[in-house]
Amino acid sequence: MDPLQAQDAATPESTTEANGPAETIAVKGVADDASIRQRLSTIYDAAAKAGWLTEIDVVLNSGIVTLKGRADSEEHRQWAENVARKTEDVVAVINELAIDQQLDLESTRDVVTRSLNTLWTDFLARSPLLLAAAVIVLLTGLLAKLTGWTVHRLLDQRGIRASLKDLVYQFTTIIIWIIGLLVATVVAFPGMTPSKALTVLGLGSVAIGFAFKDIFENFFAGILILWRYPFDRGDFITCGDLTGKVQQITIRNTMIQRLDGELAVVPNATLFKNNVDVLTSQPQRRVRIICGVAYDENVEQAREVINQAVLSCDSVLGKRTVEVFAQEFASSSINFEVAWWTGSKPVDIRRSRDEVVEAIKRELDSAGIEIPFPYRTLTFKNPAVAKAVANAAAQ
Repeated sequence: MDPLQAQDAATPESTTEANGPAETIAVKGVADDASIRQRLSTIYDAAAKAGWLTEIDVVLNSGIVTLKGRADSEEHRQWAENVARKTEDVVAVINELAIDQQLDLESTRDVVTRSLNTLWTDFLARSPLLLAAAVIVLLTGLLAKLTGWTVHRLLDQRGIRASLKDLVYQFTTIIIWIIGLLVATVVAFPGMTPSKALTVLGLGSVAIGFAFKDIFENFFAGILILWRYPFDRGDFITCGDLTGKVQQITIRNTMIQRLDGELAVVPNATLFKNNVDVLTSQPQRRVRIICGVAYDENVEQAREVINQAVLSCDSVLGKRTVEVFAQEFASSSINFEVAWWTGSKPVDIRRSRDEVVEAIKRELDSAGIEIPFPYRTLTFKNPAVAKAVANAAAQ
């Protein structure tokens, strides 16, 4: 019998049927072990020529067949067992065939070749659909830019603030891209419907939400910042140790140019969770400095001189709001708190402080009012030491 015919004739049985005893054991006319072994060896030799079995050995003992050797696959190992089990007068089969684990490079190469050919054939078959999807994506990008430009023009005519315009523009662009990608997906994969694509997108969003929690946190923080308008482009803000000018606000982060010119990219969640001082929320800011005069000077005269000096400065805004108050008795001077209003930008404050300090120093010198250095008084209990120090100082 040919091995292939024997395989067709053999049908797999359950493990219990294979290992359990036969329902009836024949006594008369039973084939001897040698005949059974010869028949099985003939079949297995033919299978060995086909490369299914290697070093096959059939051992019989009172109708119990023990198969030893190697099979090239689990399928052929099971086939050899089924052939022995279906042989007449075989009581049981013990399958000790080992699976040959050697790598068949030729077979592997054939499998890889068939897979690549299948992929290339599918690609060629779908290439018109993929090209159409690519065109749709390109048109989506052009439509997003055109719609963004149109939205900006319409909002500019209505005088809407810049941050709200950015929010509307970015939301419009995102919606157009989502619709365009859905259409491109349906075109590229005809079996995909918009409902299925949205379902996959919904399930994927849950997984992406856990994996990219920080990104989505920054996204929603950016929306709230753009919508609530705590600050806008061009404002100077302070957050922690960062002070600078807001250059751009996006959905994910905010670009801030430091006072030294460096550009800092700050996640929106950081600005949303921490205290932010908007330095330019008002057109003017109050500036304060401390100025001291000697104890020997007239406090009223010194106050008037300082007040006139501040009023003479061009950078001082709101002349009526200049305030000069005697603040404290310091260690070597009477200290005045001087307050005035100037521009809200950091450079305006530095420039105004420079001008005011220069003017106060000039006017106090002109009026002969002393701005004292710190004084230190030394007391010696021994008169001899005090006299020696005095003589040294006189020399």
